[in-house]
Amino acid sequence: MSDLHIIAGLRTPFCRLGSDFDGLSADDLGRHACTSLLLRTGIDPALIDEVIFGCVAQPADAANVARIIALRSGIPQHIPAATVHRNCASGMEAITAAHQRMAAGMGDLFLVGGTESMSSVPMMFSHASALKFGELAKAKQTGQKITAIAGFRPSDFKPRVGLQLGLTDPYSGMIMGDTAEILAREYHLTREMQDAFAAESHRKAIAARDKLAEEIAPVHLPGHAVMQDNGIREDSTPEKLAKLKPIFDRQTGSVTAGNSSQITDGAVALLVGSESAVKRLGIEPLGRLTGYAYSGCDPKRMGLGPVHAIALARQLTGLSPEDADLVEINEAFAAQVLAVLAALKEPAKSGHNLHPVEIPPEKLNRRGGSIALGHPVGATGARLALTALHQLRETGGKRALISACVGGGQGAALWLEHN
Repeated sequence: MSDLHIIAGLRTPFCRLGSDFDGLSADDLGRHACTSLLLRTGIDPALIDEVIFGCVAQPADAANVARIIALRSGIPQHIPAATVHRNCASGMEAITAAHQRMAAGMGDLFLVGGTESMSSVPMMFSHASALKFGELAKAKQTGQKITAIAGFRPSDFKPRVGLQLGLTDPYSGMIMGDTAEILAREYHLTREMQDAFAAESHRKAIAARDKLAEEIAPVHLPGHAVMQDNGIREDSTPEKLAKLKPIFDRQTGSVTAGNSSQITDGAVALLVGSESAVKRLGIEPLGRLTGYAYSGCDPKRMGLGPVHAIALARQLTGLSPEDADLVEINEAFAAQVLAVLAALKEPAKSGHNLHPVEIPPEKLNRRGGSIALGHPVGATGARLALTALHQLRETGGKRALISACVGGGQGAALWLEHN
């Protein structure tokens, strides 16, 4: 296949739920990432063929958020925009969708990425409650209004937490953390192992702060500027993490807020295109997308999605993790990444068709992962690509493998090369 070039990229800082970006919407964050990238590259927005953005919790007041981002970023109105959604791999889906359009001859320069304002996910009322509110709104006379009000019960005023609903798989009925608990039990992943992995994610991110800053376009807010990811903790040690209580299985579980990805707001923008587009722009690209695969798996074990996607990508590209100079596996949960590493070493147990593979710790998530940096679900896939390509450029490496598990039981694997 013709390679898709990742020409340039920038992201906002990633900020914890309810913190610096609490007042910003998904389109606010996406607009900032896009305008920063357009200013940094200096390209004429009219050269772009389409804008494609991933978003999981699409705002009700900004339907097709990619279109809103495009228009607010100064993209001419005749240029189309589409929002894509593959849960935690939505940012990857934006990249691969651009490749598919390019291969089909539907353009050769795209602005892609992902955005998420998890702080803005709304509370929702039940359908029964909504009907009662509707009857009250339609009531014209005092008696009708009194009758409508009399129909309410205290439970009608208890909203459903949209974020919790979004993180629960309707097919299996399990919230994502429960799927991590299953993997922890099946792969004998102790609490100590998970906390050690989480603490290491923070340590790596602290050590790489200056390098991570190269990916980031600061966001200026009234009274202050947000310059860096705000979820990285200097004091995240295994000992401190051990004091946190399990949040999914409170009796016998091992998955805590400390060894899970952070709920986060943020956005990523990437300029991608064909080789001819690169030549026209005269910009040295960060690298290329050379192959990819998406695969399904058991929704109750959705964390093993990367194993199956990596195996399918090997069938399509001939590449296996040993061919990568670095590997980025999204840290949805420490248990989930540790289970993927274990499953790659045990083909018979996990049912994939790779030979036993061991990913050395020094190749994995060198700048930390979502446990430390945060996981704005619609944006993370694009962030993994940006982080991996920056590392290849810095080290002179050739290939990177990025992968993510996907809620609902899927996996994604993308192969990137530095030019």
